[in-house]
Amino acid sequence: MRPLRLSVVTAAATVAALTAVTGCAQKSDGKGDGAVRVVAKDDACEVSRTSVPAGHLELAVENKGSKVTEVYVLFPDDRIVTERENIGPGTRATITAEIKAGSYEIACKPGMKGAGIRQKVEVTGGRAAERSPEMDRAVAGYRTYVQAQADATLPKAKVFTDAVAAGNVEAAKKAYAASRIGWERTEPVAESFGDIDPKVDVRADGLEDGQEWTGWHRLEKALWQDGKLGPQEKALAPRLQADLADWQKRVGRADITPTSMANGAKELLDEVATGKVTGEEERYSHTDLVDFKANVEGAERSYALLKPVAAKNDAALTQTLDQRFAALNALLEQYRADPGSYVFTSYDKVGEADRKKLSDAVNALAEPLSRLAAAVTK
Repeated sequence: MRPLRLSVVTAAATVAALTAVTGCAQKSDGKGDGAVRVVAKDDACEVSRTSVPAGHLELAVENKGSKVTEVYVLFPDDRIVTERENIGPGTRATITAEIKAGSYEIACKPGMKGAGIRQKVEVTGGRAAERSPEMDRAVAGYRTYVQAQADATLPKAKVFTDAVAAGNVEAAKKAYAASRIGWERTEPVAESFGDIDPKVDVRADGLEDGQEWTGWHRLEKALWQDGKLGPQEKALAPRLQADLADWQKRVGRADITPTSMANGAKELLDEVATGKVTGEEERYSHTDLVDFKANVEGAERSYALLKPVAAKNDAALTQTLDQRFAALNALLEQYRADPGSYVFTSYDKVGEADRKKLSDAVNALAEPLSRLAAAVTK
């Protein structure tokens, strides 16, 4: 599950208004010529311009406050367009975007809490950023990949949901992890599927007020912690299958762009390093390493499709990314139970020192990956 993707996800019909890429926070000045400056303070969110033309946009964010902050670009109804979290005091971050005409808000959240301090921004007229044939091929290739993953997920999920509906705890446990692989591989662009994620992949601590808990993790808890499948859990099985079938149908019309591919891959690895590596995602089943591997595969596929463009603009970056992906994959392979299977060591058997190695390897990859989007939009 990607963080902060509940009722604020972008609906497919309107998400095309903006797709952004977030760079890494750093001490050095990340501002480029013509960038819109965003200065985040404990009691203010200052924006250098509140009207910008459509096309390529760069936000240069600087945290002059005393607290860690987040910066969001939001539609007026609070749907998240893009976000950058964990910007420490005295650090900067850059956000590069392809942006179309429309109304937005930029929100700074000191302490990473609350609704934030907001500024309205209008994007008017202008010329939309052009996309090269290579970029179009990358998007088409990733859409094909995502569709294949969705198509493959449905029969695997049915094995799982049928077992749940029948009250067969052991059969459902056996089918659980495999049913999630395709979804986890597509998480770099999960926000383009609208409200599917909070229906199928939310954890208990990610629920909003009044939201019903449905999906994989609700059933995971019943299987591993409760050890039984009651009428409520059995009723959730066909709902999960129906939601996944809905996801399968949405892939063809989902708004996928080169920048959403790059940005989503980086944000997903950030989630792996800061959240999933702690064991939060699969806290009952401990099948976390299956998720990790699928997430890395999805991010790597996104990168591989964007690499021809990125290599022309920043060959050193792609060389580094090749090395870091290889290193992380080699580390994950140490936990594969059988070379021919998708079965990995139960995560509760992985000690703190080894978890740190995984986190360090993901972070080592996420840093250069944060520069991929800028490389493909040069």
